[in-house]
Amino acid sequence: MPIYSISKSLRWQGTITDKVAQVCRMFGLTADRLTERRVNHNCRLEINDGDIVYITGPSGAGKTVLLKELEKSIPASERANLARIKLPSNKTLIDCIDGDLLTSLRMLSIAGLNDCFCILNQPQKLSEGQKYRFRLAMALAAEKKFIFADEFCSELDRISAVVISHNIHRFAKRTGTTFILAASHDDILLDLAPDVLVVKELSGPAQVIYKQAKR
Repeated sequence: MPIYSISKSLRWQGTITDKVAQVCRMFGLTADRLTERRVNHNCRLEINDGDIVYITGPSGAGKTVLLKELEKSIPASERANLARIKLPSNKTLIDCIDGDLLTSLRMLSIAGLNDCFCILNQPQKLSEGQKYRFRLAMALAAEKKFIFADEFCSELDRISAVVISHNIHRFAKRTGTTFILAASHDDILLDLAPDVLVVKELSGPAQVIYKQAKR
């Protein structure tokens, strides 16, 4: 069972301006203490093929840090990140997805894009939520072993988020694709049914919960 260890230390990197110094004095904080302060993000995860890893917690807790560090541990040829998928500008959605017609339609449908007029539209003309779902469809069609998505379904209406979460769970189990997802929403947990739940609070170590207790 592959084990991934994350250890990232971040330090304050601002400039001590007059206003910064005044704020420090207000809170009894010295400049040395400010510049020496470090925020540590440590986590140890056991991840199998086809697992869904969901990193959650409040804004600013370090979810993105954990996701990015995990991504670095995977060879570039084996991963896709929704944030890095560029949208084609001269094709319709159905022509942007590799494979035969039924396969292309299936990938779009899993991502919640099953409206005829949407499928025949161009990516650049979609709404922001539709663009996010189209990037997801392209990631699924790329057949990578790992798919990374920060702010997973955060921009979508919650009904669409729940439906897509359910679809992603089925896709992961059917294909063995591993998903590393991060978001602050907990309303999708039941349908996403993550195998590894990472709860990152504003302070303290991350809490890792496995669906299978044997890990």
